[in-house]
Amino acid sequence: MTKLAWHDLKAHELRDLAKRDAVVILPVGSTEQHGPHLPVQVDALLATEVSLAAARLLSDEGEPVVVAPTVWVGLAEHHMSFGGTITLDFPTFHAVLRCVCSSILRHGFRRLLLLNGHGGNVAAMTVIVGELKRELEADIATATYWTLPKAAASFAEILDVQRNVRHAGEAETSMLLHLKPELVDLEAAAAIDPPLEGLGAQDGIYRWRPIADFTESGVIGAPNAASAEKGAKLLAAAASSLAEAISGDALWPSR
Repeated sequence: MTKLAWHDLKAHELRDLAKRDAVVILPVGSTEQHGPHLPVQVDALLATEVSLAAARLLSDEGEPVVVAPTVWVGLAEHHMSFGGTITLDFPTFHAVLRCVCSSILRHGFRRLLLLNGHGGNVAAMTVIVGELKRELEADIATATYWTLPKAAASFAEILDVQRNVRHAGEAETSMLLHLKPELVDLEAAAAIDPPLEGLGAQDGIYRWRPIADFTESGVIGAPNAASAEKGAKLLAAAASSLAEAISGDALWPSR
């Protein structure tokens, strides 16, 4: 079986992948509370698993690809009141991503896709990637796995209550039930009645608010509608959408 994780490869194998113009997928997540029923690793885990699954699809088609070590911490100040959360400020987050991307590029890789798995990172990563592309003069792009158009359309069909990912709701709970069911506490999920919506802009206006303003449990969504079967389908849809985007010519104009 082809090794696709950076950590599993030897230095000379990574040098060879760089010579082959391999795409590097860098998962970026967060370590934060996910209610009373899910572990704090959710966002980092899901970004990693989607990246690896997409890499397998690409590798099967002959595309050289490697998945870099996951950046497991992001911008999660809005979760701090619930405990269990580790957050960075924006300058530090920017600096970490800059150093990781710069290190990868110095080894000869020229194509990077930063795959985001945390809603609180979206706006920041859009800005950061734009700056890094200009500064480092490389093809650097970012995507959030559940907002890729084909993934979003599939998620809406797979989910019964939600249309897409919320926080520790139907989608994330389903994917954890598929990947690590031993870490999911369904009894704790059954004891809460979280709102289905929250965070983001209200009436077209955004102002920062902690997630505790929207939910007493730290959950937004419908975890009690989750199932492992849905989780497998969601992960497959996200991986397929990501692999298709990476293999497309439009993403790498300088190739």
